[in-house]
Amino acid sequence: MIRNMLFKIYFFLLSCLIVMLAIGLTLPIGGTTAQAFSHANSPQSTNTALQDPRELEAFLDGVFKTQLVENHIPGATVAVVKDGRLLLSKGYGYADLKHDKRVDAATSLFPVASVSKLFTWTAVMQLMEQHKLDLHTDVNQYLKTFHIPATYPQPITLESLLTHTAGFEDRDDGGMIPTPRQLQPLGTWLANHIPARVRPPGKLASYSNYGAALAGYIVELVSGIPFDQYIETNLYKPLNMRHSTFRQPVPAQMQADISQGYAFIDGWYRSTPPKYFQVAPAVSMYTTATDIANFMIAQLQNGRFGDQRILQDATAQQMHEQHFTSDPHIPGLAYGFEVQRINGQRLLQHGGDIPSFHSLLNLLPDHNVGVFVSYNSDGGSAARTTLLQAFMNHYYPVPRATIPPSLPGFAERASKESGIYWSLRRPYTTYEKIMILLEPGIAVNVINAGYGHLLISGGGGSILNVVEVSPGVYQQMGAQQQVIFQQRQDGTVMFIGNSLQSYGKMAWYDSRGFHVLLILACLLIFLSALLLWPVRLLRTSRLKRSGEIIKKNTVPQTAYWLAGTVCAINVIVPIYLVWSIASHKNPALVLPVILALGIISAILTGIVILFTTQVWRNRFWIWPQRIHYILVVLAALAFVWELAYWNLLG
Repeated sequence: MIRNMLFKIYFFLLSCLIVMLAIGLTLPIGGTTAQAFSHANSPQSTNTALQDPRELEAFLDGVFKTQLVENHIPGATVAVVKDGRLLLSKGYGYADLKHDKRVDAATSLFPVASVSKLFTWTAVMQLMEQHKLDLHTDVNQYLKTFHIPATYPQPITLESLLTHTAGFEDRDDGGMIPTPRQLQPLGTWLANHIPARVRPPGKLASYSNYGAALAGYIVELVSGIPFDQYIETNLYKPLNMRHSTFRQPVPAQMQADISQGYAFIDGWYRSTPPKYFQVAPAVSMYTTATDIANFMIAQLQNGRFGDQRILQDATAQQMHEQHFTSDPHIPGLAYGFEVQRINGQRLLQHGGDIPSFHSLLNLLPDHNVGVFVSYNSDGGSAARTTLLQAFMNHYYPVPRATIPPSLPGFAERASKESGIYWSLRRPYTTYEKIMILLEPGIAVNVINAGYGHLLISGGGGSILNVVEVSPGVYQQMGAQQQVIFQQRQDGTVMFIGNSLQSYGKMAWYDSRGFHVLLILACLLIFLSALLLWPVRLLRTSRLKRSGEIIKKNTVPQTAYWLAGTVCAINVIVPIYLVWSIASHKNPALVLPVILALGIISAILTGIVILFTTQVWRNRFWIWPQRIHYILVVLAALAFVWELAYWNLLG
């Protein structure tokens, strides 16, 4: 009877495994970032000149009236400059819903996140201009208490940092914290959180907050004063930016003007607490739209603001030139600015994103125009792109592009280009790599749709339909965005829109879907062992009572208990990991437990493998039990490989 029960349970679990694998094949394998699908609206020719502030205000009123409702945004602030003057600045909606406080473009403080970097990069250019910094010197020449490892023969320079081509992996290792009490001195934090160098400098662009913070720290070291004080003295003061700060927390006299951040949940706006950042020079600036307008005017006038100068003409022009691109077909990077082309116009821009706040600064040097916008909810991530495209369509329109016919050899090229791609901006060497499984936006799926078309699909349901215009070069249908494929020695690389949106093609065994399936299969086998455990105990107890069991051979029992222990540990690890991430537990508390359990599992798995030959040689148990034991061993080996793959074995 016991034997029949074992057969039924075993084959039931095996059937469950087959069904789960079949279902798993339909799992989505990737997503994409919102930025990668930018500029989706087709240009429409209105041919309106940007001259009249009243006409501009009417245009912006119409855009923001729609955006605040449809994108669930309580408030926004905007500024437009032209020909050295502020053409318009205006606040929309609310900075504080609870206290019924509306956004004021002149006084409402918004955290502009990575737009802060433009001030850091400008400070670097100032010190370069004074011959205190050399953009082509190894950054280690400026560091005193720590150094960047010499992983490659080529050193990291300030130019590498300015163009995001240093080759750092991207990590989120405590950079954002909930309270200012946790802030460490900038140099101390940078020394303790050096990211791995995963490619030589100058090869590919990959956005790096660490790189920008490192540049800010070098400004601090070379100038001899704290970074925030340097910015106040050398940028805020000459630009008359009286409502801006990098200090954390924001100075007391400015606290009342801070805009609240909001999350739209279940039809209600809920305020979110402020965030603080260890990488302050990269992300911690609070400012107003009118203050940012002064900065845009100075940049557009090659460093001049009224009778003040923050840069000399030649320095500002050098800052605005493109110094790196991944491919000549797509925009690249100036010093600090991202180069972009929309409606045939060259833009210098930089966005900024932190939870609940999204900003975008744009310069059109050829027209002496600057546009800045910031929103106080996550709906602003899409809204800022929509606003910019609407602005360009309204004032700088172009005719709709024609669709070219399918090119010869497309099928062969598409077979190489189709597949799963991971963003090159990701963790490579730390436990944070596991977030790839939980963040679909880090990967995209490229599918050959035939007739010269590729579909680039994301986990959120977004699909980018592109058509080949020349070998390896694709154009978005009905819009302007380009997608580039390059065949490199280390594999296929894809760029969506610009040099920073870079993705590397992954092998099938690197795909998120494969790992999800493998982990699920392992867990099912582990759970089957744990479910069969009580049956085995009951049978052993019955045999003991009847005197049929022989106690002198303890090998089968030991093998069984060790395998069961491995199964129990391997079930606990993913459950504990998912629970800790969902509960936002401190990684410093969670990681040691995961690493310890992983090491114990790996050691016990090795011991269990040693018992495998004895189990089969001596024919312990009935054959379904022996097969199940082998499945458990194979699953344990696969699980150890998974732990190592995701950097969870120390």
